[in-house]
Amino acid sequence: MDNGKETNEWKRHKIQVLWALLTNSYLIGFFQGRIYRGKLKNFCVPGLNCYSCPGAIGACPIGAMQAVIGSWNFKFAFYVAGFLMFTGALMGRFVCGWLCPFGLIQDLLHKIPFYKKVETFKGDKLLRKLKYVIFTLFVIFLPMLCVDVLGQGAPYFCKLICPAGTLEGGIPLVFLNKSMQSAVGWLYAWKNVLLTLMIFLSVMIYRPFCKYICPLGAIYSVFNSTSVFRYQVDREVCTDCGICAKACKMQINPAKNANHPECIRCGVCKKACPVKAIN
Repeated sequence: MDNGKETNEWKRHKIQVLWALLTNSYLIGFFQGRIYRGKLKNFCVPGLNCYSCPGAIGACPIGAMQAVIGSWNFKFAFYVAGFLMFTGALMGRFVCGWLCPFGLIQDLLHKIPFYKKVETFKGDKLLRKLKYVIFTLFVIFLPMLCVDVLGQGAPYFCKLICPAGTLEGGIPLVFLNKSMQSAVGWLYAWKNVLLTLMIFLSVMIYRPFCKYICPLGAIYSVFNSTSVFRYQVDREVCTDCGICAKACKMQINPAKNANHPECIRCGVCKKACPVKAIN
């Protein structure tokens, strides 16, 4: 990547950092080892930001959906569904590229030099369908069907898979609370193994969590082609040179489908286009 493209990337990273700080601004929580439980926690933030992060002032929409989907709390369930639909219809996966803290972490990890970066591999396209399976099974069906006596389901995705929750919530809370340190078991160890694996893969592969696992990205991808903020390609200007496809880190061809479900609206293709055909 040349200096101009690198500069534009860092401009996006500054916005990502600012948003991450804004949505995790309960800084005293990191010193006390406690999570914020004020009224703002009743509202969702657009990106995947763990509810249990000591600094989080809002709720993760995926965590919130799991918490209410199997209960009779239809009012809050409709709020979460409405929030996801509104955000998706407005921005699509722009949220993934600009507003998700875990997306920022993956971006930065991928900048670490590695002897062989992996752009694609056999089975890559099929593996990208996994995030839809994870959303259906761990966010919808298991919390809806496996409920307790009060009719409440467990947050299975957060509990069994989410590496963002481990990094933002699990590790800080265990580190800051001695009582939790004596209570950790196999599940905590399993989540740390997943996190370690995701960190390693993020160095080699650009945003593996976003590509293959993230249920929030799966939801927003449905709205990518119809969202208010979306790309357009001027076919009278486009020369089909393929430069935008080579520049895209999500391995899609913007000239053929500028609003592909995998597009995170990072803007790299726009900057790379020599004739400015992508708007």
